[in-house]
Amino acid sequence: MLSAMLPVRSLLLAIFMLMAGSGFLATLTSVRLERAGSSALYIGAVGTAYFLGLVIGSLRVSRIIRRVGHIRAFAAFVSLFSASTLTYAVHQDPLLWAGLRFIDGLCVAGVFVCLESWLNERAEAETRGSILASYMIALYAGQAIGQFLLNLSEAKPSMPFLVASILISLAAIPVVLTRISAPPPDEGTPLSVRQLYAISPLGIVGATATGVMLGAFYSLGAVYVRRLGMDLSATAWFMSIVILGGVALQWPLGRLSDRFDRRRVIVAAFGGALAACLAIALIDGPGLPLLLFGALFGGLSFALYPLCVAHTNDHLAPDQRVAASGGLVLLYSIGAAVGPLAGAAAMTLLGAPGLFLFIGLCAGTALAFGVWRQLRALPVPAERQGSYQVLPRTTPMSAALDPLAGEEPDRRDKT
Repeated sequence: MLSAMLPVRSLLLAIFMLMAGSGFLATLTSVRLERAGSSALYIGAVGTAYFLGLVIGSLRVSRIIRRVGHIRAFAAFVSLFSASTLTYAVHQDPLLWAGLRFIDGLCVAGVFVCLESWLNERAEAETRGSILASYMIALYAGQAIGQFLLNLSEAKPSMPFLVASILISLAAIPVVLTRISAPPPDEGTPLSVRQLYAISPLGIVGATATGVMLGAFYSLGAVYVRRLGMDLSATAWFMSIVILGGVALQWPLGRLSDRFDRRRVIVAAFGGALAACLAIALIDGPGLPLLLFGALFGGLSFALYPLCVAHTNDHLAPDQRVAASGGLVLLYSIGAAVGPLAGAAAMTLLGAPGLFLFIGLCAGTALAFGVWRQLRALPVPAERQGSYQVLPRTTPMSAALDPLAGEEPDRRDKT
């Protein structure tokens, strides 16, 4: 893996710094708005604004990159992102912050498209898997570590935004100084929702449900634990443990899905996520049980998206994989835009436990759909199942990093 990482180390450093500086902003904005007395619906709307920006940015930023080039576009996205982060410290208002989160989503989409197209350019067939694994490690590690910047609020309320802006700005340096050439972004079109559903009903429903679940969690999870009485430090630990739990279980669940009917693993993961959500909703205070069930929830829910992509790919020809994965990540993002508002409505009606009751309802609905699909259709034969890959839920460009994308059918069947 080290030999594969070295040629793209500047890009990996950039994504790590960017996620360390920005990965906690959803948590921070939610905590600040909750402390100021904003309702769950206002906080959910701010979370939705970010994912809307991410969806629109994923579809539109390629035009900017083609017009001005990767390095200029990356520098522009990072500069705007840094300025937006500083603006949070100027004035606290839900409407202003929703606009800033929308801008953040656009910028993050632009950054991801730039970096992922670069990584795809540098990846050879034999190193693609190592590069993808390194990218995922850098992304999740930065996001988990960045949660602890919440603790800077105790020294000065504006300090977390200042440090975040510094880290985001510094993330531009490894990229603007890189000598790695970058191709124009892929102009391929994702498969339509109707085509995807015809190919894999469980894949499309599962990916969308996962987006709703994680969109609600990222936007309101910190509000939930704060209402249980957690301080900022404990909130940072909770969010970080959920993210790290998501990293820990992806590979074991993926390997199980390679050995058995993948639909059973998906259904089991949704069932486990449902059980974890119900347990969290019944916990009435901070402590070790909350952290353990939080880690279990993260481990199961984070694995669901790549499991659904792998299940969908089992029904595809190799040359359809990138287009299908692009469609699935867009559906995930649309679900993530719906999740914060729906989760906020549940918290308004049912109190703080309503968040995880709502997330559990999403998991239970997908679980029931998965059981129904198992009764309606035969499983994919084991010899035709492709290998599971841990994939990022960023932009459609990430689909091109899949090590099995575009492989010849006979090679794919043997993996």
